[in-house]
Amino acid sequence: MTIFSLSFYNPNVNTFMFKRLDVNITHYYRKSKLGNVHPFKRKKQIAVFECDNCGEEFSRDKGKVDPRRLSDNYFHVCPNCDPKRFAQKRGVEKRLVWNMPADTDKPISSL
Repeated sequence: MTIFSLSFYNPNVNTFMFKRLDVNITHYYRKSKLGNVHPFKRKKQIAVFECDNCGEEFSRDKGKVDPRRLSDNYFHVCPNCDPKRFAQKRGVEKRLVWNMPADTDKPISSL
């Protein structure tokens, strides 16, 4: 994977912000109708991301994250950062790259 990223580096795509999937196993005990106590366990998968804004690692339950977002093609912002502010910064950066003012009359299809 590292060889691929070094030979085909694209600065427009964030690299390696989706870190890994962890498994959290919780053990419980329940009482049956007959009074016997039985152990059982539940597995929960946790997705670990790196924040694109501050660089901190944070985690979310895999069930609460859209499966398409479990990749490096999306931006991930931690709960401590403001996602709307981050999106505004990214828009300004793109506009500066294209050297266009915000009130341009150019249609999106021509970009």
